[in-house]
Amino acid sequence: MPEAKPRAIAKEDDLIQICDRSPILTSLHAGWNGIFLGHFRTPAFESPEVCSPFWHGLLIFPKTDAPIQARRTLDGKIRHEQVVEGDIVITPAQVSHRSCWNAEHDFIVMAIASDVFARAIDESAESSNVELLPQFAISDGLVLQIGLALKQVLENNPQGSRLYAETMANALAVHLLQNYSARQPILRDYNGGLSKHQLRQVIDYINGHLDRDLGLAELAKIVQMSPHYFTRLFKQSTGLTPHQYVIRRRVERAKELLLNGELSIAEVAYSVGFANQSHLNRHLKRLLGVTPRHIRQG
Repeated sequence: MPEAKPRAIAKEDDLIQICDRSPILTSLHAGWNGIFLGHFRTPAFESPEVCSPFWHGLLIFPKTDAPIQARRTLDGKIRHEQVVEGDIVITPAQVSHRSCWNAEHDFIVMAIASDVFARAIDESAESSNVELLPQFAISDGLVLQIGLALKQVLENNPQGSRLYAETMANALAVHLLQNYSARQPILRDYNGGLSKHQLRQVIDYINGHLDRDLGLAELAKIVQMSPHYFTRLFKQSTGLTPHQYVIRRRVERAKELLLNGELSIAEVAYSVGFANQSHLNRHLKRLLGVTPRHIRQG
């Protein structure tokens, strides 16, 4: 009999079908662009062989009650390994992966679209020129922390989290390119921040679109930069990441509208891009130390 072909993982919807149980949590409806996260719990199980033409994947094991004994096939190589808390597995696009394990456990699946991954540093880069290397179970604290941070966002405030998620995905892509790729990228050391004209362009765009779920690549494109360099130079200019700056501007605009008194608190929250009234309340309390009602009451 001819050998069965790996099951293709092409769409985001396919990423939730790698396990025989429904995911506990996914980013499918969070509006993230080019990044997926799913949190699963699975019994002892053998997964089918899968391969994605478009997604670079990560398995993250955030917590294990005891070491997991696994037999993993990755890019045709087989390894018996012990997986412990904090381990990750890297499955690049177009590399087949199959595994079986001996105990129930939680794991996080993260995936970054290959074109988004390639353009993290160089906006003109082609995904075919990026060779991410497969990795059996290894420890990587930064990947673990990014996975946990994005999982927490989905648990607490998934709506309006696109800019934060894409910023974290960009940091993850740069880290993977620096540490697990066949050709380590050259990161230029730009200093001095954005020019005054570039900064004004970006700030004007943010102020004009606060009600939208802004994305990192969307903002970087305004000044024709890769997300990595844009994030770095924007922070040099403002002292804040793009995500932090947008949140601060939303809070400032919300305060103005609350003092104006024409809109309800819920209407103010939606008009400045917060997911709901409690989302507005949390950020106002964190940044200004007061609630919307306190502002309104003067």
